[in-house]
Amino acid sequence: MSIKITKECISCGACEPECPNNAIFESKKSDFNKNRSNYKDTYYIVSEKCTECIGFYDEPQCVSICPVNCCVPDNI
Repeated sequence: MSIKITKECISCGACEPECPNNAIFESKKSDFNKNRSNYKDTYYIVSEKCTECIGFYDEPQCVSICPVNCCVPDNI
């Protein structure tokens, strides 16, 4: 399983440097289909790289640092 960042992300960037796997990236509106006009600049987690910080920390660092609690388990 991995963590995902929900649409409530405020793009503060606090999570990106905390990730020991370098799995968090900033996306720009231009990276997405232009038909998604309500999409804002935000961050996302590459699920293949996310280990939920197992082997590094007791809990996912993005979850513990996020000021708006938008880093949640990705239960696909």
